[in-house]
Amino acid sequence: MSLWRALLLALAVLASSTAAQAQQPAGHSLDATDLDAWLDGAIPYALRTGDIAGAVVVVVKNGQLVTARGYGWADIAAHRPVDPERTLFRVGSVSKLFTWTAVMQQVEAGRLDLDADVNRYLDFAIPPYQGKPVTLRQIMTHTAGFEESGKDVITFHAPIALDAYLKRWVPARIYAPGTTPAYSNWATALAGYIVQRVSGLPFAAYVEQRIFAPLDMRHASFRQPLPPALAPWVATGYPRASAPAQGYEVIGPAPAGALAASGLDMAKFMIAHLAQGRGLMAPQTAATMHHSPLDRVDPKSLVPPLDRAELGFLERNLNGREIIGHRGATQNFHTLFQLYINDGVGLFVSFNSAGRDGAAETALDQIGEGFADRYFPAAPVASRVDPKLAREHARAMAGMWMSSRRAETSFLALAMLAGQTKVALTPEGGLSIASLKDASGAPQVWDEVAPFVWQVRRGHERLAAQLVDGRPMRWSVDTLAPAAVFDRAPAAMSADWLLPALGLSLGALALAVLHWPASWFVRRRFRAPSPLGSRSLLAYRALRIASLAALLVLCGWMTLLAMMLSDLDLLSARSDPWLRLLQLSGLLAFTGSVGLAGWNATLAWRERRHWTRRLWSIAMVLAALMLLYTAWQFGLLAMSTNY
Repeated sequence: MSLWRALLLALAVLASSTAAQAQQPAGHSLDATDLDAWLDGAIPYALRTGDIAGAVVVVVKNGQLVTARGYGWADIAAHRPVDPERTLFRVGSVSKLFTWTAVMQQVEAGRLDLDADVNRYLDFAIPPYQGKPVTLRQIMTHTAGFEESGKDVITFHAPIALDAYLKRWVPARIYAPGTTPAYSNWATALAGYIVQRVSGLPFAAYVEQRIFAPLDMRHASFRQPLPPALAPWVATGYPRASAPAQGYEVIGPAPAGALAASGLDMAKFMIAHLAQGRGLMAPQTAATMHHSPLDRVDPKSLVPPLDRAELGFLERNLNGREIIGHRGATQNFHTLFQLYINDGVGLFVSFNSAGRDGAAETALDQIGEGFADRYFPAAPVASRVDPKLAREHARAMAGMWMSSRRAETSFLALAMLAGQTKVALTPEGGLSIASLKDASGAPQVWDEVAPFVWQVRRGHERLAAQLVDGRPMRWSVDTLAPAAVFDRAPAAMSADWLLPALGLSLGALALAVLHWPASWFVRRRFRAPSPLGSRSLLAYRALRIASLAALLVLCGWMTLLAMMLSDLDLLSARSDPWLRLLQLSGLLAFTGSVGLAGWNATLAWRERRHWTRRLWSIAMVLAALMLLYTAWQFGLLAMSTNY
């Protein structure tokens, strides 16, 4: 009897082991044959359907190149194909990884301290926030607390010297240091300038001597414009492959995004970091960079279990694999850089076109996740929260939220009003967030899989909330969490009531303006005298003129902002005269319309006009106040050309 039991037990163990293996999907072999076959299907399809000119893809494994593939055109007019060895792609914010590598080299050399006040290394001052300074650790984890800056980030004219770019304006700090992820190109440029000062070398020269030379990276440069030997090899940037080519994009905060490099040179950089910094830094320094200690991180800056920022590298973990890297984007180039840090694998992809409707970014998402699913698959974990509890949690998340990566003291704050994120409850008790869309453009739906942790349907992304006294006060998603979080919009800035109120106010002012010529035409047609006395008529006309001026100024702001966001070259001194004109005109128009509306209302009530006229005079006061409040709250009255 015991023999039969032993046999049955053995069979049960074997069956359960076989079932477990069946549940765990087997990955494809990560070799050139399989990888090239997959890429040769995926990338050309992305180029054709997305209206993208060209791409480069490089994969390394265990210190060796697995594949380096060029697709499409580096230059369409010249019929120059992409060459992974020599064609230089602009990698955008992937450049930051070189800046952070340089910082860690200087930390290793004893010239920099990650936790010291950065003013120790500067020739100008960064003011403290609530008595606390900025440190390099906070800069590297994007928690220094700076507001967003936009001027001269990407232009097509001559570059600004790094020190001049930084010294002309220090962005306001809007968060306590170390507490809030708020991605900052300006702060990264500051780190590059610190490297420049402590090393005694211009930043571009430092990278050439201390990073490019040891790794034999011969087709890479931070210089703007490119050196003559490299200039003929750079890929041309296109908004879309079918659109006219654009010039060489100049990055104002150069250490944050100015790098141009070939695919094979990026492979050398990946191999170095995967080999514990070989050729660049000591293994323990690389380990600190890739796995930064949590005891140095303020818990308020994290939203567990979401991905976080290491020392410069950003996590994007997939299928249980630890992946660090960075995304990068200029106007035209879009790049993905990933290191499977414990598996010895690196992936680099870059496109030289934004593509139709942001097709390049969508393609990067699909390639990054597709690569993980193909070569490092994992069985999905089925987990759901009790439906009643899930509905309660989702209801607690509902409302308006705004990103921590924002401007507050300049006109760019207007984008914060328009760009607030609304979280809503789905009929089945999940979350719907209109601004987070899938590849088809449809809003994503999220199901709760753990208390206050949601999983997107048909995807890898997680969303999680940070609780304060049991109430969600901050949330983010995996791809954003290392760089930005969403906080509840304060009532004074919530688009939930501001946008409707602003719309009604604009409508009231527009009706008042239109009423003026309409009433004049009617009186002229029927030869009817005005019911208003001379003083009241003056107030009536002055208010209509001020209302028209306020509407025109606001339209001017909206037009300029839309143009700037569609053409980043306008986020430069080219727009300064228009900014000054709109700021001064707005000061007169917005304040003037409030004063004149108040005068008109005073006369209406003093003269005991018909109740409808008196009510309308109050509506005009409220409409003018609403415009003035919006202009003041969102930076339209900030008398500065710094932003």
